[in-house]
Amino acid sequence: MGDVAKDLASGTVGGAAQLIVGHPFDTIKVKLQSQPAPLPGQPPKYAGAMDAVRQTLAAEGPRGLYKGMGAPLATVAAFNAVLFSVRGQMEALLRSQPGAPLTVNQQIVCGAGAGVAVSFLACPTELIKCRLQAQSALAGSTSASPAVKYGGPMDVARHVLRSEGGVRGLFKGLVPTMAREVPGNAAMFGVYEALKQFFAGGQDTSKLGRGSLIVAGGLAGASFWFSVYPTDVVKSVLQVDDYKNPKFSGSVDAFRKILASEGVKGLYRGFGPAMARSVPANAACFLAYEVTRSSLG
Repeated sequence: MGDVAKDLASGTVGGAAQLIVGHPFDTIKVKLQSQPAPLPGQPPKYAGAMDAVRQTLAAEGPRGLYKGMGAPLATVAAFNAVLFSVRGQMEALLRSQPGAPLTVNQQIVCGAGAGVAVSFLACPTELIKCRLQAQSALAGSTSASPAVKYGGPMDVARHVLRSEGGVRGLFKGLVPTMAREVPGNAAMFGVYEALKQFFAGGQDTSKLGRGSLIVAGGLAGASFWFSVYPTDVVKSVLQVDDYKNPKFSGSVDAFRKILASEGVKGLYRGFGPAMARSVPANAACFLAYEVTRSSLG
């Protein structure tokens, strides 16, 4: 198998592992991010992460925690093919000679380049996922138009294509998606490589055990969200914003309005579930990727 094919196969396995482990946390994150601001004197729909979990389980059962998983699961192969293949090709370009290990700074560059590429796949996938995850949180919105109810991922896609500007509507939130993916992946792959080299005591990390890979992958995933979380909040509120009666005119407007109405705290809604998700989900992703890649030679 060629390197691109190996990265495709390994990235697909890693992405599937990440999705299965992390999706329930992601659902709670999006619900907290997208819930309408409460009226003066009224409590928010969800008091916190655990309250969101309880309400979701009571209203929708365990399946509610996996709502919206169809879209990312259907595209996990393409997403991770791009992420790991672009990263792999950039690694090849930056190597001084075949097989030579890269520095941490070079891995940061590779991560940033991969982030640019995956943004174009992540944006429509995230829009569909967020619409499905957030629709129960938006049900009590005071918006002038009632919240649209979706039957599944294809229903979201059809609605957006038909009623929200066609293909362009599926790429709503592309700017904050890119602003999340580029620095986020730069941080993640940089931290991952730095931790692997630290555990290995040098640049040769081929002999690291699974425990070290799990720790490195988990902390690398945490670094992704720690570095870009406010951008993800802006992305989520834009993607679930009402098309006919929008609250926000764009990314900067969303950032300003969240900051004005809720302060810095508003830019970190759902941060707890995101961080709780990032460690096990990315540990699973990197471990599955490394084990699969190693088995393919």
